Order: sequence, then C-alpha cells, then structure tokens
Amino acid sequence: MYSPEEIVEISITKGTAKIKKPLLAKLILGFIGGAMISLGYLAYIRVSASIPAYLASIASLVGASVFPIGLIVILLAGGELVTGNMMAVSLSAFAKKVSWIDFVKNLIVITFANLIGALFVAYFFGHFVGLTHSGIFRDDVIRIAQSKVASPFMPSFVSGIGCNWFVGLALWLSYGAKDAAGKIVGVWFPIMIFVAIGFQHSIANCFVIPAAIFEGGVTWGDFINNLIPVYLGNIVGGSIFVSGFYYFSYKFGH
Repeated sequence: MYSPEEIVEISITKGTAKIKKPLLAKLILGFIGGAMISLGYLAYIRVSASIPAYLASIASLVGASVFPIGLIVILLAGGELVTGNMMAVSLSAFAKKVSWIDFVKNLIVITFANLIGALFVAYFFGHFVGLTHSGIFRDDVIRIAQSKVASPFMPSFVSGIGCNWFVGLALWLSYGAKDAAGKIVGVWFPIMIFVAIGFQHSIANCFVIPAAIFEGGVTWGDFINNLIPVYLGNIVGGSIFVSGFYYFSYKFGH
C-alpha cells in the first residue's frame, strides 16, 4: 500500500485526469459505469431473491457479496462513476488543480451517462430479457424500490452520505493498492458493507427504481423524489467525508 500522503497525490492526479478526458470518452465510460453498477445490483437480486424473508440479514449479506463486481470492473477495466468522481475530482478541486465549476460540470456529464447505462440495464436486461420481470425477482425489485422511495428526504440524504463515505473509501484504498489483488480487496469490503447496511447509492437506485417502474411497482415521480436527496447525500459523503477530511489531514498546510 502507498501511504495516505501518497494516496492524496494519486487521487489528485486521477481526479485531474478525469476532467481532461474528451466528452465522448466521458459519455462512453460513464455509460459503462452506470451499466456495471446496475449489473452488480441485478446480480444482487438474482442471488438473494429466493432466500426466505425470515433470513433477510443473510439475503442482504449474500447480495452484498456480489454487488462490488460493478465497481471492480470500473476501476480495473475502465469506467466513470459519478459517486467515485465526487471523491476524486473534489480532491483535485480542494488542491486547486481544477475549478469547482469543472467539478460540477463533470458531475453533470457523468451522471447523465451513468443514468443512461442504468436505464439500459434496467429495461433491456431486466424487463426485456425477463430477469426482473417474473416471479420472485419482480417481487423483490418492487419491494426494494418501494422501501427506497418510502424513505423521507432527510433520512435518504443521510443514507446517501453513509453510502458514499464507503464508496469514496473504496476508491481511496484502490488508489493506494499497488497490484490488482490489493485493489480488488480494497474495493470489495467497503462496497459490500455499505450495501449490507442498506445505505442508498444514487446510481444503483437509477437501476432498481426504474426496474420497478418498468414492472409497474413505483412511478417516475417517486424516482425523482428519491434521487435528489440521495444524490446530494452522495456528494457530501464523497467530497466532504472522504476528500475533505483527508485533504485537510494530509495535504493542506503541508
């Protein structure tokens, strides 16, 4: 592992590089990022839906154990995920390598591309292929989505903070690892834990809530009302609880 001071520098470099990517690359990699997170969530549903309700904690653990594959693919094979950029690009902004306007513009572009990737998986792989369209899988998708949209604004916001604190830490550990095995381990456990806890991830919700919409379980209005607080919480979790805390601990004034 690199030291925390070295990880700060690596993160700043990676965040700056994300800003400099051409628009087409951002859109393609953002689509991949949204799709990979969604496929990880689809795997969660497929492996956990058949576990009885009285073993709900076991179902959460089993599903959470496969969910991290999405972020692992993004970080090792290539992809852009807005919740990760909330950490990496904000750290570059704290270091004055990019502007906060650049940070906001990057979030807008990558969020749009992530959303398209998530909707693609939700409709084509979930609804059209039928992986979320029948039996226990449809029931589970609707149950999960309804529980998310039922959460009020502030609990959803705070849940979003908790989620992206873990996602940001997963990136932090990935950047700190010196080989692929270390990166996989560094990503796997923080992501598995935030999912097992039940924290809300805006792009994962861009898959599961539309998947439930396609199955007639919730509405687009429900989706928007959920997305706003969770997304704002994700920004705080990534840019303050990870980037801000570590920047002012290891970089600012040094």
